[in-house]
This record gives sequence, C-alpha cells and structure tokens, in this order.
Amino acid sequence: MIGIPLGLMASNLTEWWVHKHVLHAAKPGSLWDFHLHEHHANVLKNEGRDPAYEKPWWSSSPRRREVAGIVAITLPFVALAPVAPFLAGTVVYCSYDYYRKHKRSHLDPVWAREHLPWHWDHHMGPDQHANWCVTRPWADRLRGTRRTYLGTADELRMVERKARLRASTPQRAPMASEAVAS
Repeated sequence: MIGIPLGLMASNLTEWWVHKHVLHAAKPGSLWDFHLHEHHANVLKNEGRDPAYEKPWWSSSPRRREVAGIVAITLPFVALAPVAPFLAGTVVYCSYDYYRKHKRSHLDPVWAREHLPWHWDHHMGPDQHANWCVTRPWADRLRGTRRTYLGTADELRMVERKARLRASTPQRAPMASEAVAS
C-alpha cells in the first residue's frame, strides 16, 4: 500500500519536472516547443481556453504530442505492476487524471479558476515560469515555485487594464462580404 503515496508523489514531481525542464525549456523547432509557443499563446489570447482541446486528441499535433508524452512517462511504471501494483496503478490513475484535468481546464476556464487556481496562475499570471503543477500544487510548494495570482491586487489591475483596452479599441465595422455571409 505504500505504493499509493509513492505513486502520487512520483507523479506530481514528474509533472512539475517535465513541465519546467522539458516543455518550458524546449528549443524552437523541437518536438516540445508547441507548449510554450502554441498552447500558452492560445490560452492567453482566449482567456484560459485552448481551442485545440475542442478537437479529438489525434486530430491535433500538439495534443498528440501531449498524449504521447503522458504515455511514454507512464509505461515504465506499468512495467512495474507485477512487483509494485499499487505504485503502477496510482501512476496510471495520475496520468489519466492529469490529462482529464488539463483538458477540462482549457475547455472550461471558469472551472479551472475554481478547481485548479495554481494552473490558472501559471497561464494567466505575470510569471508563466512558475506554478508548474496541473493536478495538485504539491511539488510547487515543495520546490518554492508556487506563485499566487488569482484573487490578488495584481490580477484586479490586469482585469481593469484589459477592460480599458477593450473599451478604447474601436470596433471594426463588418465588411460587405461579412455582412452578406451572416
């Protein structure tokens, strides 16, 4: 039964390490550069949403790479099932839980703000090089990389700034071809 807490901690520390040292450290043109350049750009532009999550995982290159990475990290633990079934089972559960929560957080930003505020802070806060955990903030707290943004004065200032920018940006009139199309 010791495999359950070990699996929870191993999964959370792996989530933290991969996010920080692989996904955010990826060189341009590498297999993992989509994370910072596509995923983060989509999330910032769409107030927490990433339209890539609206399609099946196999129809989106970044999503295929995300799933492949999760599977590649999980498989060595599955091989341990005969000698450490609770550890292997917990890691498989945590991998699925990561995928499920990450996907939902980028399809339902209101849910993410309430249930994964540390992940919201990672994407929407001023320091996207903190808050590496998605499922639980344990490793961020342990490593000192948890930075709270949600509900702070900094967040309120940013919300007010965005509202002022929207109010001051003139709305473009639809072009004739757009008016006909609607």
